Order: sequence, then C-alpha cells, then structure tokens
Amino acid sequence: MFIEPHSLPIRIWHWLFFLVLAASLVTVLFGSTVFRTQDNIVTVQEPLQEKGATVTKDQARAVAHEYSDKLWNLHKWIGFILCALLLSRLIIEITQPGEEKLKSKIKRAVGFSAASQTARMEKRHYIQVKWGYLAFYLLILTMALTGLGLAFEDVPWLKNRHTAIVEIHSIVQYFIYGFIIVHLVGVIRADLGKHRGIVSGMIHGQTKP
Repeated sequence: MFIEPHSLPIRIWHWLFFLVLAASLVTVLFGSTVFRTQDNIVTVQEPLQEKGATVTKDQARAVAHEYSDKLWNLHKWIGFILCALLLSRLIIEITQPGEEKLKSKIKRAVGFSAASQTARMEKRHYIQVKWGYLAFYLLILTMALTGLGLAFEDVPWLKNRHTAIVEIHSIVQYFIYGFIIVHLVGVIRADLGKHRGIVSGMIHGQTKP
C-alpha cells in the first residue's frame, strides 16, 4: 500500500511547481549576490569614469539599484505564479478521487495493520513523509501570503506591518530550502534503494515495486 500511483494532474502540477520554485530560488540567489546593489556601485562607477564621465556614488547606486529592481520584479511575478499553483493544488486535492486524496492516504496508512517490523517501519516512514508534505504546503502558503504582503506593500494596513512580513518571508525561505534538500536526498536514496522507479513514477504515474 505504500507504493502508490500518481494521477496526471498531480504529476503535471509537481513538475510545474518544481520549475517555478527553481526559478524563484534562482532570482533570490542572483538578487542576493550578483545583482546586489551595494556590490555593484563600483562596477557601474569605474567603467564610466574610465570613459571620462563623472559619476557620483549616489548616481552609480541608482543605476545598480535599477537592475536589482528589475530582478526582484521578476521574482514578484514568479511569486504570483507560485500563488496560482498553490491554489490549483488545493483545487486538484478537492477534485481528486476519494482514494487519491492526501487525507485518505494518511487515514489508510494510520489504519494499516502492520504484521512485521519491516511493515511497521514502512508505515511510520510513509506517514512521516505525508505529514512532511503537509508541513511543506503550510510553509509555501506562508511564503505566498507574506510575498503577496510585500507585493502590495502600499496598502496601508500592510505598510504598517512591512518589517514583520519581511522577517517572516526571510525566515520561512530557509525552512523551505531545508525541506527541498531533505526531499531530494530522500527521493534519491529511495530510488537507488528498495523503492526503485519512484522518480520515473512521478513522470509516467506508476511506481514499480
């Protein structure tokens, strides 16, 4: 019972979400490093000064900040797509056949009578993984809501809470990074171990025992 098929909507959602989340993380990486305003002031200033132009530090900062703004604007639009995907995941869960709903899978696993130590370990691991997914969805929901709060920061009641929203958004991202690392390591170990085909199962829908 712990080797399960994946419906087409879930598989499509999974890979779309993976691509969009990866794109979001790339913008964060570049925004925090290559396009960091403070680090690019000299990069803007020196070439222009070599051409004989007089460029103040404030002017160079304004130019560097413009490129940073463009990147973070891209990050904002990717965030909107993530919000849409999160909403679509809820719709998929509601419209899934009863036996394929996450709630039903957890309920079946909890009620499963394991006859051996191996089966009990499999059951415990399966339930932990499913609860882990729920925790991940809550993290993504928190990230999405705080991201929307930053995207619409001009709204008065959001403007007054800007600092708190930024802090929550920043902290939650590290939990998401942690989950992604644990998820990737776990999936690779499982696919190379006794659950071969778990990765291809998320592509064609059926995991082979």
